[in-house]
Amino acid sequence: MFTGIVHSAVKVDKIEKKSGLWTLSLTLPESLISGLSIGASIALNGTCLTVTSITQCQVTFDVMLASLNLTNLQYLDVGTRVNVERAAKFGDDIGGHQLSGHVHGLVKVVEIERPENNCIVWFELTDTHKPYIFDKGYIGLNGCSLTIAQVKEDRFCVYLIPETLNVTTYQDVKVGDAINLEIDSHTQAVVETVERLLKQKNLA
Repeated sequence: MFTGIVHSAVKVDKIEKKSGLWTLSLTLPESLISGLSIGASIALNGTCLTVTSITQCQVTFDVMLASLNLTNLQYLDVGTRVNVERAAKFGDDIGGHQLSGHVHGLVKVVEIERPENNCIVWFELTDTHKPYIFDKGYIGLNGCSLTIAQVKEDRFCVYLIPETLNVTTYQDVKVGDAINLEIDSHTQAVVETVERLLKQKNLA
């Protein structure tokens, strides 16, 4: 489980590309290495991956074809920065909201507004995701727990505070970028339960 509170944005050191499998190597800050072991879960851009090796501060992850096809990890190059979060431990503060690290799909950035002391990022809103996205709802975007500020017919936005911009890759975000989206699990459960009950009632 993750909380959507990104610990750091880290550059990719190396990518080994095999058929249907990529191996990513990153040098993590010492603060993220303490207590880390092979087999542990870490989210990169909100995608839950398993640590496969640790050499001092360099850590590797295998990314299988299904994850590459579904997430923006497929667009990574050496030097690209990714948001990094270690899995939450029992007793940790949950400053964001519960995330599984299972990305539901990609959404594109369609507009960025920068009024004084603010950054507002607008994302496309597809029919697939529309039932789960509403004002003041939670959303996971590139592994960051964010609150939806406004929803329009074909787009939605979030406001980013300076701390989020400083710690995450959102300081580099551009219009057209593909962002990993994870729907809030509680929202998904409620929406799909209601839809199923309404469908059963209509069929009765």
